[in-house]
Amino acid sequence: MKITSSQRRDFYRIIQFGFLWALGGTLYSLLEYGILGDSKIYPSTKNLYQFETSILVSILSSFLTGLLIGAIETKIATKYFQTRSFWQKIVFKTGLYLLLITVLLLFPLFFLFSSRLDVSIVHPKVMESIFQFVSDFLFWSILIFAGFITVLTLFVGEVSDYLGGGIFNNFFIGKYHHPREEERIFMFLDMNSSTTIAEKIGHKEYFQLLRTYYADIADAIIQTDGEVYQYAGDEVIVSWNLRKGVANNNCIECFFKTKAIFEKSADQYIRRFGLVPKYKAGFHYGKVTTGEIGVLKKEIFFTGDVLNTTARIQSTCSKYGAEMLLSKNLLELLNTKGTYEIVSIGECELKGRNEKIDLFTMKYKNSSIV
Repeated sequence: MKITSSQRRDFYRIIQFGFLWALGGTLYSLLEYGILGDSKIYPSTKNLYQFETSILVSILSSFLTGLLIGAIETKIATKYFQTRSFWQKIVFKTGLYLLLITVLLLFPLFFLFSSRLDVSIVHPKVMESIFQFVSDFLFWSILIFAGFITVLTLFVGEVSDYLGGGIFNNFFIGKYHHPREEERIFMFLDMNSSTTIAEKIGHKEYFQLLRTYYADIADAIIQTDGEVYQYAGDEVIVSWNLRKGVANNNCIECFFKTKAIFEKSADQYIRRFGLVPKYKAGFHYGKVTTGEIGVLKKEIFFTGDVLNTTARIQSTCSKYGAEMLLSKNLLELLNTKGTYEIVSIGECELKGRNEKIDLFTMKYKNSSIV
């Protein structure tokens, strides 16, 4: 079974939670060892203590807890809390996850104490044992540790979402701390008649339109391994490294997937905003110099002629009545046989450039929509 880009992204996000929790479990056990040293028992509970067993159980249980929370966060909580502010997301979700962890801690103990005491799980002696455990500092130390790790992992996850997963990872490993040259594909996707739309529906409602518009685009970008480079008003700049952008024609498929998403959501847009967004896209590839830039606000910055050229290609769409245009250089890298109908626009002059460039538009075969 082929793993999709969305599934791969979810997998890495869930694993990230697991490893962060495992790291936290390791630190917890090391701190515990620093306090207990060569002691053979836990002072508060009188249970046996062995460092090797403790750290193994701590790492494994923390990793599994992290995977569980990561799965809930990725599949459910992120969408449910997406309209909340940053601090609300952290506070509310931390509370919910701590409640879940408390249940996971206490639920097995009912059966454990019931077995030890040879009584039912609701017997007063079982309840008394549970109360003693909850009253012990060991229980609260575990919750404090869990709360700290939960806040840390949620913070990392939220910052990653704000920056973009790929950008956050590149910052973390310092990939672009020193500028480097690479080949990248760019798509400039711009909403048509944005000024007219803003005047028609009002700027506040227009902002909500943009928020919905960008949220819908996100699915297509994720499915095609793209990275959002910038949001610039009503325009989004998406980038791929050359390998990922060419694989399965990801860069072009991002446009067609975006188109399919808006066609499917057309009725919702009409009910909500009285219109369905239309857009145009320009594609090109070339060398860029990539590196971290900024002092007060850092970001990963691309510089190179390919960016200006792609912007000019996109702005040329209106002239030829095309929804998308791409350069010949990029087209020659793609596997378009049997899938697309390609129409040559010819050699075109781009504003601000002396050299002409061969441009093409394309659509799926047997489709009436360009």
